[in-house]
Amino acid sequence: MNHVDLAQDLAAQLARAWLGEGLLDAQTWPVDAPDAQCADQALTALAEQLNWLPAASPQFWKSGGPSRQTALSHAPLAPSGVRAAPADFSELRLQRPGVEAEIALRLGRGVDSELLARLEPQDAAELIDGVCVAAELVSSRWQQGQAAPAWLRQADALSHGALALGDWHSRQSCAAIDWSQQACSIQRNGETPRCARGSHSLGDPFWGLLEWLRHASREGRSLPAGSVVTTGAWLVLGDLTAGDQICVRFDGLGELKLSV
Repeated sequence: MNHVDLAQDLAAQLARAWLGEGLLDAQTWPVDAPDAQCADQALTALAEQLNWLPAASPQFWKSGGPSRQTALSHAPLAPSGVRAAPADFSELRLQRPGVEAEIALRLGRGVDSELLARLEPQDAAELIDGVCVAAELVSSRWQQGQAAPAWLRQADALSHGALALGDWHSRQSCAAIDWSQQACSIQRNGETPRCARGSHSLGDPFWGLLEWLRHASREGRSLPAGSVVTTGAWLVLGDLTAGDQICVRFDGLGELKLSV
């Protein structure tokens, strides 16, 4: 099977899993991607099959990476799983979900490759009109969960499960935030909150914005105004169970609540 056919076959099987037809066995696929683009080709095909990137409606993405020295990863998200807080996800069948405390950014205008070609890198933040607290539920369509090979987890929307979004703040109102000192917390039920400060892997949720814009608008695609991207985890809490009540808070930006 050539690489294109492999990516299409993987996308078709993942699409069925996303629609609730059961988990996939990672052991039936190669440990490593046949080429560097295979996982991204499969993810693109998955998003097309499930209509995650409608041309006339805001899109939802995740973007991030472990450090500024490594390549960032990007994935479109299922719009049906994106909800305003307080959000109830109890009807979703998420496999051993975890939650990540994040910051989301919202585009104030449509973006395409022609606009980006004229854009100076330092001006990318001017395209953002909103900033909010976000919480991503991570899950997997693989039986092996996070033990599945990295390229298969990438093809599976980077192990996305669902996304809760808090109240939006204007970008201008957040301009004075010192992200290196930003405090956040995750609390499950009545447990003691898990806390962190300045813990974002890229140091600033805006740092990878231009790279995401270029990725999402490649090959003639465009991003409609109102599109949202989450920008990587500040804090993670794993092994959630049905009925858990979660509160994610960022000092100065508010909090959101969700139920699993």
